[in-house]
Amino acid sequence: MDFKAAIARLLEAQGIADVTLEVPPDSKLGDYAFPCFPLAKERKMAPQAIAQELAAKIATDPAADFLERVAATGPYVNFFIKQTALVAAAFEEPEYQPNGKRVVIEHSSPNIAKPFGIGHLRSTVIGGALKRVYEYAGWEVVGINHLGDWGTQFGKLIAAYKRWPTDITEDPIKKLLELYVRFHAEAEKDPTLDDAGREEFRKLEAGDPENVALWKQFRELSLQEFDRIYARLHVSFESTAGEAFYNDKMIPVLDELKAKGLTEEDEGALIVRLEDMGIQTPAIVLKSDGATIYATRDLAAAIYRKKEYNFDRMLYEVGSEQTLHFRQLFAMLKKMGHEWAEDCQHIAHGLYRFDTGKMSTRKGQVIFIEDVLQQAVERSLKTIDQKNPDLLEKEMVAEQVGIGAVIFFDLRSDRLKDIVFDWDEMLDFEGETGPYVQYTHARLCSILRKSGLEPKANPELLMTPEEIALARQLLAFPDTIEQVIKNDKPHILARHLLDLSQLVNSFYQKHRIIQDDKDLERARLALIEKTAARIELGLSLLGIMAPQEM
Repeated sequence: MDFKAAIARLLEAQGIADVTLEVPPDSKLGDYAFPCFPLAKERKMAPQAIAQELAAKIATDPAADFLERVAATGPYVNFFIKQTALVAAAFEEPEYQPNGKRVVIEHSSPNIAKPFGIGHLRSTVIGGALKRVYEYAGWEVVGINHLGDWGTQFGKLIAAYKRWPTDITEDPIKKLLELYVRFHAEAEKDPTLDDAGREEFRKLEAGDPENVALWKQFRELSLQEFDRIYARLHVSFESTAGEAFYNDKMIPVLDELKAKGLTEEDEGALIVRLEDMGIQTPAIVLKSDGATIYATRDLAAAIYRKKEYNFDRMLYEVGSEQTLHFRQLFAMLKKMGHEWAEDCQHIAHGLYRFDTGKMSTRKGQVIFIEDVLQQAVERSLKTIDQKNPDLLEKEMVAEQVGIGAVIFFDLRSDRLKDIVFDWDEMLDFEGETGPYVQYTHARLCSILRKSGLEPKANPELLMTPEEIALARQLLAFPDTIEQVIKNDKPHILARHLLDLSQLVNSFYQKHRIIQDDKDLERARLALIEKTAARIELGLSLLGIMAPQEM
C-alpha cells in the first residue's frame, strides 16, 4: 500500500491541494507528518489550530482505517500507521512503469591515449549509479562518454610516435603515456618539438591520411582498454561520441552566436559577455589564433543532443572545478534562445585526496584505476582467506568484494565532498562500507539456507520493535529512490543500505530466527528474505554485486 498517496487523498478530501508530506526525525512522532504553515494565510488561522482541526476530521474518515491514530503536534498533523498494515506493506515490491521521460547523463569522459586515472573514477561510478537509478524509476536513459579525443596534445603524441616508433598493440595506454612524457621532457631541451606537435595537429585537422589513421588507432586501442575497466565497474554507455565528433558542428554554432549579436572581439579572441546573467567572467568561444576550445564543442554538443535525443533533463557529471565552465555554457545557451537550457544541470563532485605513501601503485603523478581495482581485489582475497578459507570460488567473490568496496567507498559520501582515500577504511567488513553491506547480505542468505523452511509472510507475528523498525526501513526505499533522483546524489541510496543492514543485524542479534515455533520462523524468514532481496537490488543500482557467501 502506498501510504503517502493514501494520506494525500485524506488531506485532499479536506480541500488541500499539492500535499507535501515529511518523515518525522523520530518514529515516536509518527510515520508521516503534514506541515500546516502554508495553509495559515489562506485559512486565516494559526498553523496549530489548522493542525488540530485537520487531525480531528481525518481521524473520523472511514478511508483512514489503515491509521492507528492521527495527532496534532504543534503546527504538524502526524500520522501513525497501524503496525500490521506497515509490516504487510513492507513485503510489497515497488513497481515503476515507463514514465515517458528521457535523461541524458554525460559521465566518465577520460582522455584517450592517456591513463584512465583515479581522477575519472568519481565521475564514472556516480554517473553509472545515477544512470541505473533513473532506469529503475522508469526513465529512458542515454549514457554518454564524452571522450577527450581532440586537441593539440594529439599532435604532440603523433609527433612523438613518428620520432620514436613503438609497438603499442600491447599495453597501449602506458606506452602512449611514456611517449607523451618523453615528448615533453625532450621539448624542454628542444622547443622546436612543440612547433612539430602543432604542425602534426594541423595536419590531423586538415585530414592528413597518415595522421587520421594514427589518431583512429590511438582512439580504438584506448577504448578497448577503457572497456575492460568499465566492465569491472559495471558501467556502460549508449554513446562514446567525443570532442572530435563535434568538429563539423561548431561553425554553425559560432555563426548563430555572431548572427544574434552575442559575440565581440577581445584581444583577438571571440568572447561572449555574460554579466547580464550574473557571470562576470566572459566565455571564450574562439581563441586569438582562430582555434575553438572545449566550450565551443560543449555548445555544439548540447544543441546536437537536444535535437538527437529530445531530453527532459541533461546531466553533466563532472568535477566541481568545472563549475564556472558549466555556468557559462548554460548561460550562453539561454542567451541563444534555447529555453531547454533550464533542463541542463552540472552534477559536480569533489576530489580524491591521498595521504603520502598510502598508495603503492603510484606511477609518477598518475594513479591508474586498474591498479587501484586490482589491489582492492587482492586485499579482499587475503581477508576472505582469513575469515573463510574453505569458501568456494574465492577469487570471484574477492573480485565482487574488492570492486564493490571501491565503488561503495565513493558513493557513500555526498558527491560534493572530497574523499580521503583509505584502504583500511574502504575494506573494513564491520564499518560503513561495501563489504559490510555485502557481508550482511551473505549472512541473510546463509540463514535462509540453514532453515530449509519456505518463508511465509505473516505481519501479525512480526510486532517486535526491531521488526517494525526493519519494516519501516524497507518501506522507505521508494522515497529513497525519489530523493536520489531529486538531488542526483547516489549517497542517499548507499546510506539507506547501510541503515537497512544495521537494522537487520540488530534484529537477528536480538531474536532467534530458526526456532521451535515454525510459524514465527517462516514469518521471520520472509522478513529476512525480503531484506536480502532489497539489499541485492540496492547494491545492483550502485553497480555492486551481492555475493551469497563470503
